[in-house]
Amino acid sequence: MNSRERILKTLNHEEPDHVPFDLAGTTWTGITNTACQNLRKYLGKDETSPEWSDVIQQIVVPPEEILDKLGVDTRGVFPLTSHNWDVYSKLNDRGKYFEYVDEWSFTHHFPKNGYWFSLVKNPMKEVNFEEEDIVADFNWPCPSNSERFAGLREKAIKIRELDKVVITKGFCAGLFEMHQRVRGMENAMVDPFLFPVNSDKLVGKLADLKIEFWDALLDEVGDVVDIVGEGDDYGTQQSQLISPEHFREHYKPHFIRVLKLIKKKAPHVKLMFHSCGNVRSIIPDLIEMGVDILNPVHVTAAGMEPFQLKKDFGQEIVFWGGGVDTQKVLPSGLIQEVKDDVKRNIDALAPGGGFVFSAVHNIQAEVPPENIMAMHSAWKEFGKY
Repeated sequence: MNSRERILKTLNHEEPDHVPFDLAGTTWTGITNTACQNLRKYLGKDETSPEWSDVIQQIVVPPEEILDKLGVDTRGVFPLTSHNWDVYSKLNDRGKYFEYVDEWSFTHHFPKNGYWFSLVKNPMKEVNFEEEDIVADFNWPCPSNSERFAGLREKAIKIRELDKVVITKGFCAGLFEMHQRVRGMENAMVDPFLFPVNSDKLVGKLADLKIEFWDALLDEVGDVVDIVGEGDDYGTQQSQLISPEHFREHYKPHFIRVLKLIKKKAPHVKLMFHSCGNVRSIIPDLIEMGVDILNPVHVTAAGMEPFQLKKDFGQEIVFWGGGVDTQKVLPSGLIQEVKDDVKRNIDALAPGGGFVFSAVHNIQAEVPPENIMAMHSAWKEFGKY
């Protein structure tokens, strides 16, 4: 069974020959440049110039020889966005850090001894948000710029020829997360109550930009991709950042518009939705919205115990990620602890299909290559059906 057949069977909630494996098919299941280069050295390969999928998070696509050696079943095609479009050519050296102002007018800093960029300035944080045209007058980026999609179709076709599944990603972070980035965290939490009209205009505008992006991207590659990724971060380790009711009133209706456009343009694609943390309370909402795949299973978060999630939702949604804990086990666990964690999660999520293996989240710089390979060997051993 080839990779494409394996994943398509899994997405139909059927058991293939082996649990599929994703590494770097998305910017949520990826690996940082530092961890990737360390892995290459461990495998006896020379260091290479990185292929960035997300410069802000420092996430890369490993070279094909590594993906092939590891038996990765997925490949991603990444449109150009503020996270991977000539970021390094736009840096300003500020002494202790580099500064990057992106196409949204977000200001990011990268400490010279750091591991990733951090957002430090929100363009609409200090404005008078009561002004009638404050949202309309903002200098929004153009989502449908054709330069974003150059070469993606040809790349997707080549991936199909390798019998791999093709995944592509969205224009920006989710509606709630982008609300925070535009207005600042504190404002985003209270805008719907203090400024309900303009808050809804802002969220609606963000949804409109996403729709414009997907409309253009799917015109280009809609017939040659299999999975599209959207998402938003609602969960924390214990609960949610906003209540389920708040999500349903202020963000869900606009997200439905986005997902409906995707399904209309490319009815065959599967919709992946990413949110870290405890999102158990809104999983039924995501299913209702048309989400096919939940990423990740944040196995150490409250409410996200994998055996129970599989029992409660395993027939309705595919679980993607949750193969190994990336907070403690993968970076600092012993090799046997990594293998035990992988076995436990596969045992919970794999039966009946509907599970694609990847780490809970991106593999960070401090993860030793020995643990990455322990994860991989445990997946090979315990992922057989």
